[in-house]
Amino acid sequence: MNTPVPAKPAADTSQQSEPTLASTIKHVSLYDPYGWMAKIGLIIPSTNTVNEYEWYKMAPPGISIHTARALLTGKASQSSYDIMAQNTRKAAEELATAECDIVAYGCTSGSFLCSREEITRDLAAICGCPATTTSDSIIAAFRALGVKRLAMGTPYVDFVNQGELKFLRDEGIEVVAWHGMGLGETQAERRSINRVPPQSVFRMARLIDRPEADAIFLSCTALPAAMLIADLEAEIGKPVITSNQATFWNVLRTLKLNMKVKGFGRLLEQH
Repeated sequence: MNTPVPAKPAADTSQQSEPTLASTIKHVSLYDPYGWMAKIGLIIPSTNTVNEYEWYKMAPPGISIHTARALLTGKASQSSYDIMAQNTRKAAEELATAECDIVAYGCTSGSFLCSREEITRDLAAICGCPATTTSDSIIAAFRALGVKRLAMGTPYVDFVNQGELKFLRDEGIEVVAWHGMGLGETQAERRSINRVPPQSVFRMARLIDRPEADAIFLSCTALPAAMLIADLEAEIGKPVITSNQATFWNVLRTLKLNMKVKGFGRLLEQH
């Protein structure tokens, strides 16, 4: 007579859920192969082809830069800047998926002709990390360097220049001399800011310098100027601040990364 073999009890699976990704990569949960020191998010005008390259040159090993673009079309006008400010939100939604440690709006005029407080608040909320703008960054740079009077060079049309003069005046900065190149009356002119020859930027800096100026400020994140900073400081004998240099510096300081970056002026080398 055959005795039935009792069936094995069913395995208790109540505590045997499938491992999650988080539980299997605990040992590298804070790791990033290139941005192990910091992952920086950057939102720039869609026409800007300078900011990214200059930041890549400034970035030490361990810093990675991740970019989104806010659509910018038409000639330089308040309307075009307002539309681009709205488009930063879409850019931020895309950039948020890169899990950056900070996000910066890399546009000087776009962050003083529009509400930089509102832009910063929206970017921080969407990306879930600290946020800053170029306008906030240049003011922080001036204060770090003790700059109260400056000479300013820009590629802008007059209404943008006047907006910047007011912005600086409201922040307690006196502009003792300035020059604008008048670019932006058309979309093609606006895009050509990326192509201003370094020789022209160098001569503009010499043109605006005054003995009473504490520093030279070269405004606009699309103006190629980073490669000139060291030579200009040696020639003029005072700090030279550019939009891209100041924003990158402010991002590092906001992240409490007190590294010194050589080759791009006193601001990044000494402060």
